[in-house]
Amino acid sequence: MKLTIERAALLSALGHAQSVVERRNTIPILSNVLVSAANGQLSLTATDLDMDIVERAQADVGQEGTTTVPAHTFYDIVRKLPDGSQVELTFSGEDSRMTMQAGRSKFALSCLPKEDFPAMSEGDLPHRFVMAADEIKRIVDKTRFAISTEETRYYLNGIYLHAAEENGRKTLRAVATDGHRLAQADMPLPSGADGMPGIIVPRKAIAELRKLVDDVEGEVTVSLSDNKIRFSFDDLVLTSKLIDGTFPDYERVIPAGNDKLLEVDAHVFAEAVDRVSTISTEKSRAIKLTLEKDNLVLSATSPDAGSATEEIPVSYDAEALEVGFNSRYLLDITGLIEGDNARALMSDAASPTMIKDSADDDVLFVVMPMRV
Repeated sequence: MKLTIERAALLSALGHAQSVVERRNTIPILSNVLVSAANGQLSLTATDLDMDIVERAQADVGQEGTTTVPAHTFYDIVRKLPDGSQVELTFSGEDSRMTMQAGRSKFALSCLPKEDFPAMSEGDLPHRFVMAADEIKRIVDKTRFAISTEETRYYLNGIYLHAAEENGRKTLRAVATDGHRLAQADMPLPSGADGMPGIIVPRKAIAELRKLVDDVEGEVTVSLSDNKIRFSFDDLVLTSKLIDGTFPDYERVIPAGNDKLLEVDAHVFAEAVDRVSTISTEKSRAIKLTLEKDNLVLSATSPDAGSATEEIPVSYDAEALEVGFNSRYLLDITGLIEGDNARALMSDAASPTMIKDSADDDVLFVVMPMRV
């Protein structure tokens, strides 16, 4: 293998690939990235056995070939090379090292056999549709904060994607919950997604996807089966296994009979919650909301730090109510509200509260109360 590539193109491709590679691996080959030169392109592949990423970049290929080199070391070297430099990669096959040269710098990286590198991208993915990159950003951003990190409830460790119907309108719906809060975001159902199975996309794949679509302006092709999903855009393909589990019946958690409507300026509310919660204990982060007609008092007490209260004007016309919440959950939700106002539908101190964005009817949040 022999090729020359511009440093910026190599760094961009490597940056995406190396982020999939775990820092600690018991299987040596998984610490490596597969480097392949053919048809005027350099192709980089990285995997952790649950997910793989393949990225191509234009290169001046003198001789085709393939090998594997340590991903993080390779990336760190390229990152430290001078801007605008041309990087020459050479692998003869006779020596178990790949030579890398840029200007007066020369490195020799240990290689492992390409035959040992696991192949994950094969297999038929029968369901295929196209989504705008902006729509992916939106539904991921609105829901991923609620993904559970509790490994015992592994089926909650991702975003549940499925075709749904709301008031006769077909939607693609993303849902995430950790048992304490729930986030749901809808978008019009893309053509071709009608018969798709309900799938749970793992947290790590969601994080990688979100980083990748930041640089994408156009469309992303989504292909999936019962156990795998693939996102293809530009010169990059991300493939991930799906979580093999059943997502709970989340619709039972969404309250239908909440009749107390609170309307509040989302920005003013978030700032008040942030200030008052400074007093609450690190463990519970508890904050109390006391509601009376057109008035909300936020309060927090801590045996060590003291107490805090703040009063803000709101639109509220139901009976008086006292309810406690984890302030962190309220801040996560208010940070995602794009309209001026947040609308909270409440029932009593023990029932879940539903929060909606005045500017986006396709998003809803549910948060469980706590004792204070």
